[in-house]
Amino acid sequence: MAKQISKTLVEMSDEELFRLVEFDAEKAESTTFSGYSYWRSTWQMFIKSKFTKFTLLFILALLVFCILQPYLPGQKSPTEIFLNPETGVQYRSVKPCSEFWFGTNTIGQDLWSRIWSGTRTTMFIAFVSVGFATIVGIVVGALWGYVRQLDIFLTEVYNVINNIPATVLRTLIAYTLRPSLKTMIIAMCMTSWVYEAKWIRNLIIIIRDREYNLASRCLGTPTRRVITKNLLPQIVSVVMMDMVISIPDVIGSEVFLTYIGLGLPVDTPTLGNLINEGRRVMMNLSQTYQLIFPAIIVALITIAFYYLGNKFADASDPRNHV
Repeated sequence: MAKQISKTLVEMSDEELFRLVEFDAEKAESTTFSGYSYWRSTWQMFIKSKFTKFTLLFILALLVFCILQPYLPGQKSPTEIFLNPETGVQYRSVKPCSEFWFGTNTIGQDLWSRIWSGTRTTMFIAFVSVGFATIVGIVVGALWGYVRQLDIFLTEVYNVINNIPATVLRTLIAYTLRPSLKTMIIAMCMTSWVYEAKWIRNLIIIIRDREYNLASRCLGTPTRRVITKNLLPQIVSVVMMDMVISIPDVIGSEVFLTYIGLGLPVDTPTLGNLINEGRRVMMNLSQTYQLIFPAIIVALITIAFYYLGNKFADASDPRNHV
């Protein structure tokens, strides 16, 4: 029986033995290609919550309003001292009213304009400092983690800087240099990048010896290309999360340095200066609004950025994409 079947198969032609199956290229591609995108999935998970959408819109609206506020009709100068046209006396500590929406301070300046001007200045310091720390931290951290010859040197540099608390180091820099916007930014940048670099270095060490990186090195791929193509894309979501969370830290540091008298000059509106001014009159119950309004702005910005940072951390976690 088996011999008969074998003989029959030998005598059959190729057309009889094999039948070509119809091939549909579009159907095959749609079956094998899932269309999955990590960033699209991360964004969908990030904005899944209605409160997250509200918080994100609040931050965007706040930033846009801070930029456009000086150009809106009916806005007052944040540095002008307003006088009563009848008596020529300064409008000192006027409570919120139709003319001065947030009231005035102890020398007759409009608090509404000063708060938004201070928010612009503080946010500018925060974004510049965080941007600088992120760029320098990525470059130094990637080299520190991947190039083994630099590990000992950069580790010693980190140990020297890390032994001095960031707040103390920022205070020393602000005390040594003349108080100005540049000094404040330098004080923030000189300390922030070190911790960013250390964190990125630890992430790079975890993934640098994986198979695809070893294969790249065996093939002679330049170090720069391995870092930019293989390593950094793996940690970009974590870096973005850290950027968002670092903004409240810089804002808090600016408020603290100004609070102890080492921040920007008193004639420059910042959230730190406004809180410091409000602190001086907070014992007078009729003038507590001078502290409450800037404190509310600081609290809202800080809480919003911390919330968005943590939500983005959850959304970018690969374990939540299964």
